[in-house]
Amino acid sequence: MKLSALQQSYLTRRANSFRGSAQLDSSADGAVKSPAAIFWLVIHGLCCLISLVLGFRFSRLVFFFLFSTSLYTAPFRGGADIAAPLNVPPAANRTAAVSTASRVVVGRHGIRIRPWPHPDPVEVMKAHRIIERVQREQRSLFGVKNPRTVIAVTPTYVRTFQTLHLTGVMHTLMLVPYDLVWIVVEAGGVTNETASIIAKSGLRTIHVGFSPRMPNSWDARHKLESRMRLHALRVVRKEKLDGVVVFADDSNMHSMELFDEAQNVKWIGAVSVGILLHSDDSSSMVQTEEEGAVMPVQGPACNATDKLVGWHTFNSLRYTGRSAVYIDDKAPVLPTKLEWSGFVLNSRLVWKDVDDKPEWVKDLDELDGADEGIESPLSLLKSTSVVEPLGNCGRQVLLWWLRVEARTDSKFPSQWIIDPPLDITIPSKRTPWPDTPPELPSNEKVLIGSQEQTNKPSTRTKTPRSRRSRSKRKHDSKVIGVQVSTHSEEN
Repeated sequence: MKLSALQQSYLTRRANSFRGSAQLDSSADGAVKSPAAIFWLVIHGLCCLISLVLGFRFSRLVFFFLFSTSLYTAPFRGGADIAAPLNVPPAANRTAAVSTASRVVVGRHGIRIRPWPHPDPVEVMKAHRIIERVQREQRSLFGVKNPRTVIAVTPTYVRTFQTLHLTGVMHTLMLVPYDLVWIVVEAGGVTNETASIIAKSGLRTIHVGFSPRMPNSWDARHKLESRMRLHALRVVRKEKLDGVVVFADDSNMHSMELFDEAQNVKWIGAVSVGILLHSDDSSSMVQTEEEGAVMPVQGPACNATDKLVGWHTFNSLRYTGRSAVYIDDKAPVLPTKLEWSGFVLNSRLVWKDVDDKPEWVKDLDELDGADEGIESPLSLLKSTSVVEPLGNCGRQVLLWWLRVEARTDSKFPSQWIIDPPLDITIPSKRTPWPDTPPELPSNEKVLIGSQEQTNKPSTRTKTPRSRRSRSKRKHDSKVIGVQVSTHSEEN
């Protein structure tokens, strides 16, 4: 009995185990056979492989594309759309087209494309004011904290190229972002021609005259211009103009960085000047290998520690006997050893009774009678070692020296105003309007003749009406004439 009971319990437990395994097998087979489970397993494995290659969760990107197609338009176009010609809508319909379909996808944000130029000029001016304000704030934050007034000294005289040169330096000074005083010293006295040019600038100008006239030779001109600059420094001392003095010759070209560097000077500084020479003889400008390359630059020379150790001047030996003596000469014009335009100085150097004035500067009163011997501002100093090199220690050229003038006997209209009008030297062969009507081709003549023949019957039928209308018009005109005459008699 016990044996049979044990066998029966064993068989029942075995049957129960077989039932559980069958259920598991059936559930496993159902899971494997489910198509949705297989699809998501394949997608998950594919995303994992792509994530290993790309290095980020590719499933997020797929999720973003699936749910963002309805919010944004496609950022890419096909080859046919790119090759198609661009159709620009008219200005009236441009805003409507932009508002409906003008979204570009950049990341997760859309960007609206505005038509250019902006249809509203008021909005354009507001944008320009905002940009100007931003630039002003950036200049106040990152630029010079306490900018000083720029005092520009320009010697000039009336000549053919005066309007050309003086207009160029005038527009340069108008672009300076600092307060500026323009001292114009004119040789031969103040003239209306020069006054009319500098009046267009809108700057604060001091126009003074210098009695000697400009000579015809270049050497004498350089000496007279030095005296004119010293005269301008005396005006600075008399008016007590506080700022930075810049010698802006009318024929030079100036970089805007020059005026930024001028704000960094403490007493007197020097910048590099590019020398531009011109010559009609191209063979005279050719250099041999033995001569070596010549650097056409004047300026301070510094050592490895950016300390002033000397000066680099223009080598004029190879132009000996081939340089211009008079303004009319067709030869290159050579500069002096050190040009005034390469120096920037503090205006307090020329003041009187200044407490913090250095001792190594000479007084302008000591130079009376010796103006002709002064070739550069270094003559105002007792020691040249105090000069501050500017422009990355002279490595950066901030202005260019050039002398180009016309013949002294060349004729030009006063203030370049043409009055009376120009005479006709070459008559115009063709005028925009024909003197006689053009002849028609033979085919058009035949067509016009046939049209006249077809229109003749119609004109005959209309002749009585036209006669009646003419008679009515004549009668009305007579009546009106009688009424006018009666009214005149009554008056």
